[in-house]
Amino acid sequence: MEPLKNMLNEAFFDSLIGAMQAAYPAFDRAAFLGFIHDDRWEARELKERIRHTTLGLGAQLPADYRAALDVLRRSAPHMREIGFATMVLSDFVEVYGLDDYDASIPALEEFTQIMSAEFAVRPFIVRYPERMLAQMLAWTGHPSHHVRRLASEGCRPRLPWGIALPALKADPSPILPILDALKLDEAEWVRRSVANNLNDIAKDNPGVVIAVLRRWNADHPGPEIDWITRQALRTLVKQGHPDALALVGVAASAAVEVHDLCVAPDPVPMGGEVTFTFEVVSTGAEPQDLVIDYIVHHMRANGEQTPKVFKLARRSLAPGERLTLTRRHSFKPVTTRRYYPGAHAIEIQVNGARLARRDFSLTP
Repeated sequence: MEPLKNMLNEAFFDSLIGAMQAAYPAFDRAAFLGFIHDDRWEARELKERIRHTTLGLGAQLPADYRAALDVLRRSAPHMREIGFATMVLSDFVEVYGLDDYDASIPALEEFTQIMSAEFAVRPFIVRYPERMLAQMLAWTGHPSHHVRRLASEGCRPRLPWGIALPALKADPSPILPILDALKLDEAEWVRRSVANNLNDIAKDNPGVVIAVLRRWNADHPGPEIDWITRQALRTLVKQGHPDALALVGVAASAAVEVHDLCVAPDPVPMGGEVTFTFEVVSTGAEPQDLVIDYIVHHMRANGEQTPKVFKLARRSLAPGERLTLTRRHSFKPVTTRRYYPGAHAIEIQVNGARLARRDFSLTP
């Protein structure tokens, strides 16, 4: 699979330059490309390439921020087919427009309808917290689902790749009216953002999320809230949080046993995969709903293991029923996790309880 950073390729820059020149004929193609393709370009990852491209635009566009922003707004209709890399529009606002709220926020509202401004909006939340949260609440009524999603996605306390929002991690109460307004949004993309925001909040304030979801389930029972509940509680369910388990309809302790956990091969070569198989046996007198997860205990650089929980299955078992499950887990390199050789383990978790474990080794 080609790295995402390669989306900023020759075709992208041809389209970007064409859009800029359509709005601003003085845009210097040669000088811009000379700036972009410096001796560090190949080493830059995706967000670094986007920021470098933003700085290249800043060097070519008018020095006055509002004049440059006018060029970007006029060029934007020519960029709708470029894809993810069009986030350079919002990134330009983040870099050059933080001191000009009145010009920047309408621009982000416009640009997010081409490519999400979820990263660019966050420095404005830090700088102007009350004003921005009020704006995001107002965006929940916007006719574009892209803008409504920005209202939720932009204020996620732990948005991946985004700058931290420590005030909202400590006190998420300003976010709740936004999520409340969007919980039944007609767009699934918006409802998914609501669930992800709640999942973020749950990592620091689990009681807040449990209370919100109890209220929503009581006031608005139905498939939309049921789906949001399961998605929003995924971290707490993996942790075995009893109130979260109850909200998704499973008991905090299950009458089950795990038999015959087998892990192969051992050792596993770096970049390879491990296959594990096990049997879950219901020992209760009544049917049971089960959430079955597995935990990989990864070796870290400091010589200690850290656990990572992965979703596996949700099943209902009758008394005495047996269920055999098999899963492969890859150790191919990924950008979000680095692997280290040494002792690892697979552990099976049912309804939050860890029931069986097998050790294995990852070799260079």
